[in-house]
Amino acid sequence: MARNGSDDALRRSTTRVDAVEGLLAYAATRRARAALREVSRAVAMSRELVAERPEHTPLLVRALLMLARLHLGRDRPGDALPAAQEAVALARREGGAPLALSLTALASAYEGLQRYGEAAEASAEASRVTELG
Repeated sequence: MARNGSDDALRRSTTRVDAVEGLLAYAATRRARAALREVSRAVAMSRELVAERPEHTPLLVRALLMLARLHLGRDRPGDALPAAQEAVALARREGGAPLALSLTALASAYEGLQRYGEAAEASAEASRVTELG
């Protein structure tokens, strides 16, 4: 019986992952305001998934990156900064391309805020991560 319960939990988790993936894909086709709404929902759902199953952290990183990029595209680096910072913090655990992409978004947010020293540091770290990968 315990196995059934964990199978059900796994199925629910998989369904929710699919829902987040769908929201992210749908948001990519929408205009900025609608995309922000969908990506914000995806971030919230991803946070819930990660709270239950930490292996879904890469999905949260992707959602946060998309949120940061949308804000940057709307020339709102102050709104992009927290999402980019969180994406970097989460992506550090795995490294690789997700970390490099997160650092690049962070550098863009810093640059938009005219924090050029921090932008240069994040950009340089992204280059080092890319070279190592």
